[in-house]
Amino acid sequence: MDILNTVLALIVTLGILVTIHEYGHFWVARRCGVKVLRFSVGFGKPLLRWRDRLDTEYVIAMIPLGGYVSMLDEREGDVDPELLDQTFNRKPVLQRIAIVAAGPVVNLIFAVLVYWAMFVSGVEKVAPVIGGVTAASVAEQAGLQVGFEIMSVAGRETHSWDDVNLALATYIGESTIVPLEARQSVNGARREYRLDLKGWHFDPETQSPLSALGVQPFRPVYPAVIGQVVPEGAAGKAGLLAGDKVTAIDDMPVSEWLQLVTIVRQHPGQTLDVTVERNGQPLSLNITPADKLEESGVVGYIGAGVAAVAWPPEMLRQVRYGVFESISHAVSKTWQMISLTLDSIWKMLKGILSVKNLSGPITIAKVAGASAASGVEAFAGFLAYLSISLGILNLLPIPMLDGGHLLYYAVELFRGRPVSEKVQMVGLRLGMAVLFSLMGVAIFNDLMRL
Repeated sequence: MDILNTVLALIVTLGILVTIHEYGHFWVARRCGVKVLRFSVGFGKPLLRWRDRLDTEYVIAMIPLGGYVSMLDEREGDVDPELLDQTFNRKPVLQRIAIVAAGPVVNLIFAVLVYWAMFVSGVEKVAPVIGGVTAASVAEQAGLQVGFEIMSVAGRETHSWDDVNLALATYIGESTIVPLEARQSVNGARREYRLDLKGWHFDPETQSPLSALGVQPFRPVYPAVIGQVVPEGAAGKAGLLAGDKVTAIDDMPVSEWLQLVTIVRQHPGQTLDVTVERNGQPLSLNITPADKLEESGVVGYIGAGVAAVAWPPEMLRQVRYGVFESISHAVSKTWQMISLTLDSIWKMLKGILSVKNLSGPITIAKVAGASAASGVEAFAGFLAYLSISLGILNLLPIPMLDGGHLLYYAVELFRGRPVSEKVQMVGLRLGMAVLFSLMGVAIFNDLMRL
């Protein structure tokens, strides 16, 4: 059932984004007088097709990993003389630029609209209150303490830990001083602290910006109550059920979830005598944690999740703006994500960020499924982020992508004549090699994460 939900979430996510992207091309092409032959969402065998009064064929195809808009073009076949004025290749270069750029631009506009809707309706966030500070860390040296709430990073207001992580992520690989504002209590005065990143050793593959700085977010105490059980996991096979409260392991009292996790991780392949309370009655179960290889070594896991705990009201922040005020916040949020995406690409090219950070369809499917299960707000935020990524990716000057075509048309605009077919074919081969290499790395990373 989880796999089915994940696949459905992937199809819905890509279906929405691909339709929006291709509609951008389609809409501008129609306005420029280009005849659109086909508007396809997906590739492969058509599952559903129909035509409109202008004889454009609309298709929903079997493989939901993309889409395309096919336009009348003399380079792709013979064209009736009476339709020559509707061909893409005969349109002025500025119109061709507008048609090609419309897809990625609409993706970015869509992200602004999603963020706008979220800010208008209101977004509930967990306040970025510090729960722990590692000794001798960058955070401790800056003077940050347990209980401080981070209000801004480098001038950017931070309403949640997501905001803090995004603001800090732009400084990966840099040796600089980052100003940070924090307050000691809800009604306390804001005070500036300075993070010295010269001693910031950050590995994006295994750490978050916060943990690398020595900051642990505040978390409510989670009792050792089981929330979910994987049926085929060690917990499920031993008879552990959702709602069970673990009270002891090998006669060692257990009261918090973290204790349970620590003990399980320390005993891979070793049978544990687990005492649980079920319906008010004690029950003893023998559970043997399975082996799991991590960078730190082999650890144990049983396939069980913690029961949800309500957050204290004082730790929640409601972020909501007016209809018009939300526009500027939505544009600002979109620009922040665009800047972060471009910065990450640049740092990958420079070797500061590893290509292990690339993700493919498997990771997208997992995140889409998890965000959809978390509610409309989480799914909308992920959809906006993915739309921005899709827009930026397509604007990269790589042949085969929209950005590659825009590069050719820009050269044509300045030279006064098109780029030769020979050069375009060489570029196409290079573009295919680059894209297929990136896809291969991304899918390999996905499989390694599994």
